[in-house]
Amino acid sequence: MSEIAIIEAFSGMPDHRRKQGTRHSLELCLALFTLAVTAGNQGFLAIGDWLKSYSEELKELFEVKRIPSYSTIRRALLGLDDQDYSARLANFWEIKPFSGETLAVDGKVLRGSYLLSSDHPHCEPHQAITLVSAYLVERGLILQPEEVPDKSNEIRAVPKLIEALALDGVVFAFDAMNTQKNSLEHN
Repeated sequence: MSEIAIIEAFSGMPDHRRKQGTRHSLELCLALFTLAVTAGNQGFLAIGDWLKSYSEELKELFEVKRIPSYSTIRRALLGLDDQDYSARLANFWEIKPFSGETLAVDGKVLRGSYLLSSDHPHCEPHQAITLVSAYLVERGLILQPEEVPDKSNEIRAVPKLIEALALDGVVFAFDAMNTQKNSLEHN
């Protein structure tokens, strides 16, 4: 496989798939997934169609004999550390706010992410998933979404997100719930 920057961006990420029968590297699967989504494809079937449409070009670009199917890419994404993926992706795209740019910080509950009860042995009931993220207003980019732990809340997660971003000279915008004294003193 060729030395392509997007492949190198994902090198060293832990691959949770069984080694037996694994034909395509995690790096290749993540690179193709990222390129497909960047090209505007949403959903695994659309990604699969995109992979088929550009199969020859992708094989030549990545110097591989075969391109993974959408189901292979889906399996590679299952169990992936999304925080690590997001950080590597932001690093690859070199997304760093400039001094004076605005970061809007807010939390959102993912619709349909809760499970109140289940008879399935592998699904335990859980609260809705809440994400806190920083949105780079001038460029329309999300920097680093952080999942809020079950026993916590958005107010406690915001200072941790600000600390993880480690930015100087940017303007933070919060909604009323997050204009806490601790958040202001944090930076």
